[in-house]
Amino acid sequence: QVQLVESGGGLVQAGGSLRLSCTARGTTFSRKPMGWYRQAPGKQRELVATITSDGSTNFTDSVKGRFTISRDDSKTTVYLQMNSLKPEDTAVYYCNANLPWFKFSWGQGTQVTVSS
Repeated sequence: QVQLVESGGGLVQAGGSLRLSCTARGTTFSRKPMGWYRQAPGKQRELVATITSDGSTNFTDSVKGRFTISRDDSKTTVYLQMNSLKPEDTAVYYCNANLPWFKFSWGQGTQVTVSS
């Protein structure tokens, strides 16, 4: 059974940092482009960071310069380093494939709460 497991979230003060991890169980990434998504209360899920199989990255404007994304396919894990966190970064964070025609089953996500 394929499962994405996100971890590393928590409560942090504004300006703080967190490192999120997402590990795939029961599958490999198979060189798929991957992304980190987030969903804040009352809002739609949004894509915030992407990484291709060769390590090229892209970020939504609101997190550029603060977040970095990386992957270790040998560990089937994708990471999201979040620095200079802001209250508006508060959301549940998920990882998944960044392909319009394919998604793994969504994991439970990891809650990030940034206090002001």
